[in-house]
Amino acid sequence: MKLISLNTWGGRAGKAELLSFFEKHKDVDIFCLQEILSAPYEKIDGQIVDEFDMGLDQTMSYGMQEISSALAGHASYFRPHYLNTYGLLMLVKKDIEVIKEGDFFVYKSSDYVPMMEDIGLHARNVQYTTVQTERGIRTFMNFHGLWDEVGKVNTKDRLIQSDKIISFLSTLPTPIILCGDFNLRPDTESIKKFEDFGLRNLIKEYGVTSTRTSYYAKPEKFADYAFVSDGVKVLDFKVLPDEVSDHSPLYLEFD
Repeated sequence: MKLISLNTWGGRAGKAELLSFFEKHKDVDIFCLQEILSAPYEKIDGQIVDEFDMGLDQTMSYGMQEISSALAGHASYFRPHYLNTYGLLMLVKKDIEVIKEGDFFVYKSSDYVPMMEDIGLHARNVQYTTVQTERGIRTFMNFHGLWDEVGKVNTKDRLIQSDKIISFLSTLPTPIILCGDFNLRPDTESIKKFEDFGLRNLIKEYGVTSTRTSYYAKPEKFADYAFVSDGVKVLDFKVLPDEVSDHSPLYLEFD
């Protein structure tokens, strides 16, 4: 099976380029996407969310619908964390049986709406799907971690965020793949918690030195991660060269 994780940056790098990327990779079984909009909101025009301008002329206001249409062979599952129209999107090939799908919040709650001056501090959730594969049942988790102005370092809320994810992982009887934009440096305790839990950190294992594209000018080049548990046989893992966001797509092939 194949999986791609990508923070789409709200389509700011170009809608046509982003949709062409999905068309090129439509053979991929599962997509885990972050920063997805499903409707325009005038009141966020000009606001900043997770370091990017939410200007209506710069984002894919109907990204959920347009990406789902481009990947018509996939079932689409949208789990918002801000205003019910901004959040996480997973797409699973329709020939794969989805046993369960849902999400849980690791920062604030689904009805939390921050003040406009703190819009980047919106609630955070983790999306998951449990599917039947030829090798057995697997659970996939899609995540976009806390962002704040202090940078991608440990904070109390980020440590709690990791603990809540691990608490959920502890309830799963199935092998798992956890991926997304964690907004964390690799040397943080928040990342180490997942390693100590027993997950393989593929970013570390494969010697990845950056998960950002040329659209991202800041010096910190880590944000995105993929973790797998025992029972997931990794056949290939790499950062794709496609520049369709300020984040690079992560590609995982597994048995």
